Amino acid sequence: MKIVSFLENHTEKMGLFHNGFILNCEKAAKAMQLELPVTVGAFLLESEKNEVGLRKLNEAFIAGNLQEFSFAESNATILAPVPHPTSCRDGYAFRQHVSTARRNRKLDMIPEFDQYPIFYFTNHNAILGPGTVPCMKDHFSKLDFELEASIVVGRKGRNIKAEDADDYIFGYMIMNDLSARTLQMEEMLLNLGPAKGKDFATTIGPWLVTKDELEHYKCPPPAGHTGNQYNLSMKARVNGIEVSSGNMNQMDWTFAEILERCAYGADILPGDVIGSGTVGTGCFLELNGSGLLADPEYKVQWLKEGDIVELEIDQLGILRNEIVKEGDFSILERKKMK
Repeated sequence: MKIVSFLENHTEKMGLFHNGFILNCEKAAKAMQLELPVTVGAFLLESEKNEVGLRKLNEAFIAGNLQEFSFAESNATILAPVPHPTSCRDGYAFRQHVSTARRNRKLDMIPEFDQYPIFYFTNHNAILGPGTVPCMKDHFSKLDFELEASIVVGRKGRNIKAEDADDYIFGYMIMNDLSARTLQMEEMLLNLGPAKGKDFATTIGPWLVTKDELEHYKCPPPAGHTGNQYNLSMKARVNGIEVSSGNMNQMDWTFAEILERCAYGADILPGDVIGSGTVGTGCFLELNGSGLLADPEYKVQWLKEGDIVELEIDQLGILRNEIVKEGDFSILERKKMK
């Protein structure tokens, strides 16, 4: 199933996507005399129970029924599939990205990367879906995209082993961990963060894709690792020009292993969103560093007002965002100088 959130009369609703059309689940469920929550967030609270009814709707929709309760995607206001995550973490799963970024800064690869997966908490109240991303003046100082996959947790759990963790994953989405690099690098000099460089926007979507849709693309994890892995191509385009490509099967740490660490001594909850971290070549920070290393005259690139960013992952859709300007207030200009 491909699950979406959309607005109807300024109210958040849950829908199903198929062949360019969205099914209004609330109206279709009433017609089929099924009890289903109205929003994705409420659905996920009891996803195992609610999934049975949603699959009945999906089967009828794909069979060509329920068309009177559907509408073209182009006519919809699409939100993030999970507009209000209970939390949002981001991992660091792609070795290529880490090693290249460190090489570009003339640093050796950090050996701890291969010992355990890590993550940080980002702002779960700054989640956006397809559409515009408002940015302040300081965000435009080295504004970057980050091409990532993400998971949505469907069951509460605690102290989960990696070999069991895939059972807690409800589905997958594209994630763009937008980054204001000047703010990020400044605050991380104090060995705390990332925070202000990351907390203004993270986009996810356009759909939440359930695991069964990806079964055909499953592949073995890296040697010595545990958990599901998927052969799904990943691409990023800025203003129609491809700038990045990779594959989810290049994750060196699986989502199951990241979940094991997340759930150690802590609850994971239905509606938690967890990103993979950036795929190799998946951001301008890495691309600019590699370009300058090869050619000191390389012209660096950062996102600017009006740019259209498209992240695409096979089977997960295309996440499109437009960068817009929100205001001129600067916190960088308010630093205390000694």
